[in-house]
Amino acid sequence: MTDSTAPDGRNIRVSVCMATYRGAAFVEEQVSSILAELGPDDELVIVDDASPDETADVIAAIEDPRVRLVRATANRGYVRTFEEAVRLSRGDYIFLSDQDDVWIPGRVELMLGALAGSRVVASNFDMLGGGPRPWIRPLRSSDSRRHLANLAATLVGVRAYYGCAMAFRRDAAALFTPIPSYVRESHDLWLAICGNMAGSITHLDESTIHRRLHEENQTPAGWRSLRRIIAARIMLLRLMVEARRRTRNPA
Repeated sequence: MTDSTAPDGRNIRVSVCMATYRGAAFVEEQVSSILAELGPDDELVIVDDASPDETADVIAAIEDPRVRLVRATANRGYVRTFEEAVRLSRGDYIFLSDQDDVWIPGRVELMLGALAGSRVVASNFDMLGGGPRPWIRPLRSSDSRRHLANLAATLVGVRAYYGCAMAFRRDAAALFTPIPSYVRESHDLWLAICGNMAGSITHLDESTIHRRLHEENQTPAGWRSLRRIIAARIMLLRLMVEARRRTRNPA
């Protein structure tokens, strides 16, 4: 079990876990918006995935003791990098964060309120600059307890689960990690599957981040081939089986 205390004995409340890669242009703005939401007993764990640019240097120049930067020596992809950040986290509550969004004030307290009664929380997002959202409809709080429907909608691809708008309690970390080795993308859908399979996830109607879309986004975008769509659906089915196993046989 991860120790939830800092070296000086303080109990860590919130751990924000961020994976960075070639994010020098936007990461400082994102980190500033996160730190404004955190208290003195929180932490921001950033694992840089061997960025070839100055991303890690930009982060290292931020003088705040709550920021913990780990520089990976080899690129492993964003799923493994997020997994490493979660593994290194010490907080009672774990928030996932992309490197290029901007947090909306009040995000932490709103999501902590939801986590008082659920192991996982998923919120909505707005587009930075007010642009159009992706076509998928926003999450609705009224669907929070419709776990089988949520799983079916995740399989079809019509649930707006985005890791950058999600958080979970420490007691859900054993479900989420280790992330199955065959997962190369969609760690956020894996977290949503874990929450729904455990019967403990809350959808928030509110938006908690401003999401930035640009050419360097690590999350796959655009239309996919039929072969990739089928492969993704098979992966999701495998994840549902695995989540069911973990909820029945907790570590």
